[in-house]
Amino acid sequence: MDAAPPRARGAKLGVNVVQQIVNDIVRGVLVPGATLPPEADLCDQFGVSRTVIRESIKVVQEKGLVRIEHGRGTQVTDSRQWNLLDDIVLTAIIAHDANLSFLDELVATRTALEADMAAAAASSHTGEDKLRISAAFELMRSKINNVPAFAAADAHFHDMVMAASRNRLGRAIVNSIHDKARESMRYHGEYNEAVMRRTLDEHQAIHDAIMARDAAAAAAAMRAHISGSWSRRRPVLDADASTSASRRRPKG
Repeated sequence: MDAAPPRARGAKLGVNVVQQIVNDIVRGVLVPGATLPPEADLCDQFGVSRTVIRESIKVVQEKGLVRIEHGRGTQVTDSRQWNLLDDIVLTAIIAHDANLSFLDELVATRTALEADMAAAAASSHTGEDKLRISAAFELMRSKINNVPAFAAADAHFHDMVMAASRNRLGRAIVNSIHDKARESMRYHGEYNEAVMRRTLDEHQAIHDAIMARDAAAAAAAMRAHISGSWSRRRPVLDADASTSASRRRPKG
């Protein structure tokens, strides 16, 4: 196999540099207000040329994590300025979300958007939408004994509901954040027969409400499913376990 051309190799090196800098900022190695090391030091650290470093820093700046000020160097910005929907930034935040606060926010955002889109789908679905949503639900039912296929069918059902809502922006946001979250074991948890059957029942409620054009019921069913599913599979952290134990401990 021919070696990759220099430009391709440089681009790959640049992606690695960007990912490392983003991860260092997200996990607090580089705090807001801190200045990135000089170019020469970064070249030595990553083993790349000045050109790769300069292009990589520009990419990180475009993601909102640093600002380049002539005469003052490259400074780390406050997290309020970060592009949280950027793939690399989102992946890093989820990976380093020690207390699950970001995943909690992600689920809350997804719940609000999908509940609204389920209501819209119930109110205005077409005959074709109805067929697609029903077919997606039947696909879930048929894959109840196949964990990977069931998970894929689950995601497809949600996408068909969002498509029927005609909310293109909401659908894009949910798919973006959900796809990245699903890469984390702490987010999707483990599937077993009991979990899949309960999930199927909850999707049945969403499906039936949409078919009945009951917008309020569709929104309520979607909200209950997403928030309830997360509360059941959300990992128990040490602090959470300690708090629960102290609440159960008898007084006196």
